[in-house]
Amino acid sequence: MSATATTTEDLERAPEPSRWNVALREISQSNGLVILLAVVLSFVIGGIMIAATDKGVQQAAGYFFARPTDTLGAIWDAVAGAYTALFRGSIFNYEAATFERAIRPFTETLTFATPLIAAGLGVALAFRIGMFNIGGRGQMLVAASAAGWVGFAVDLPWGLHMLIALVVGIAAGAIWGGIVGLLKAKTGAHEVIVTIMLNYVAYYLVSWMLRTPGLLQAPGSSNPKSPAMKETAVFPPLLGDRFNLNAGFILVILATVLVWWILSRSSLGFRFRAVGENPHAARTAGIDVNRMYIVGMLLAGGLVGLAGVNQVLGASTTGVTSGVDAGIGFDAITVALLGRSTPWGTFAAGLLFGALKAGSFTMKAAEQIPLEIVTVVQSFIVLFIAAPPLVRAIFFLPSPERTRRREARRRKKQLRADVIAATEEAAR
Repeated sequence: MSATATTTEDLERAPEPSRWNVALREISQSNGLVILLAVVLSFVIGGIMIAATDKGVQQAAGYFFARPTDTLGAIWDAVAGAYTALFRGSIFNYEAATFERAIRPFTETLTFATPLIAAGLGVALAFRIGMFNIGGRGQMLVAASAAGWVGFAVDLPWGLHMLIALVVGIAAGAIWGGIVGLLKAKTGAHEVIVTIMLNYVAYYLVSWMLRTPGLLQAPGSSNPKSPAMKETAVFPPLLGDRFNLNAGFILVILATVLVWWILSRSSLGFRFRAVGENPHAARTAGIDVNRMYIVGMLLAGGLVGLAGVNQVLGASTTGVTSGVDAGIGFDAITVALLGRSTPWGTFAAGLLFGALKAGSFTMKAAEQIPLEIVTVVQSFIVLFIAAPPLVRAIFFLPSPERTRRREARRRKKQLRADVIAATEEAAR
């Protein structure tokens, strides 16, 4: 009887949670909430930096104790003005005279996001196989050079020219990424070292070709730059010549769907995930781990190559340069981390970083906010996402481990009570 009484008392202290409590608990422990709070917290830190560097705030702070409201008002004006300018430059310019000009910022966001998403998918796919692909710069440079050469040196009809340049560029990026997978599979070389070295190889190889007549250098020019792409090889605009958004964004959407299907619906994706979780167990289960490394890096390099192709075929005036990657190869690592290495998460992260990139120019022009502020915000986003316990501690969110232990104790008490009840019922 004492055991039954104790169990009943324990059950009264820990009743069965309601559906609302279960839903709130799942939301509070979800990765999506941590990512959202990490973004919000990063913007708060960015706001503090904006206020600290604003001249109006600094002047008002000089007589803070005399009129504190002036300082608070200056802080509000500085932060609100900066983030309003960010919104106008990346989403919707409500001050524009026409609707066409009003939506132009959103098209610029999509334009900036296009190569980020493509390269981020390549990095995310490598992550899922357990490989750290930081060779995006080299893969982009090689792909851009190959597609660029086809784009300015070959005469083909419209459509076919663009298609061949696209295929050649993606294939070049895939081969450059496949070298990493091959070396890891055959020699055990660490992909981080190999990708770093291949970045340098690609950079100096492309730089040499840009300074060599007959390869990539424009005829009659001493500048390290290729000729502009021919009109037949350029991606067509999606919304007309007044907008920079081109068909590359459609290709990125298709690439996202393809990666989602591979990882979620195909046997190849199952093998990728198995190798990424535990290559030794995958090998024991009969999966050719070395082959998965090669195939995975071929696909990853091709996706990053798509970003490089977009850089040179996105506009007819664009030529190949040694800086055509524009740092996207490294930004892609951030995008993949923010997207939790999932296809649609990477897509959303690319849109966010594209918006920050597009809006930063308006912040600079309208509010004289340094562009580096946006870079700092991006860095803090990655920092907080890499440290979920820190975000949970700041916002007083329950720890998943603690919640699981509490739930295990509740179930143990419930099981003990059921056993005692069944024993008493059998005794009667």
